Amino acid sequence: MIAIGEKISELRKQKGITQEQLAEIIGVSSQSVSKWENSVTMPDIMLLPIIADTFEVTIDYLFDKEQHVAQNINADN
Repeated sequence: MIAIGEKISELRKQKGITQEQLAEIIGVSSQSVSKWENSVTMPDIMLLPIIADTFEVTIDYLFDKEQHVAQNINADN
């Protein structure tokens, strides 16, 4: 399972934006984004919808849940 910080880093790089740009978009410091990506801290729960909307993904995707749910469904068949 991928940590949320790794997911944020991956999505940010795919979108071609810097930590500073992401921080500005969601209204936090660039240090906060850096700490998330390095798994020092996690984003506040109130920021999760904003982060998900920024990357056009679901909150479940940020927590690497969608893939695991699909695998479990296939395993049951």
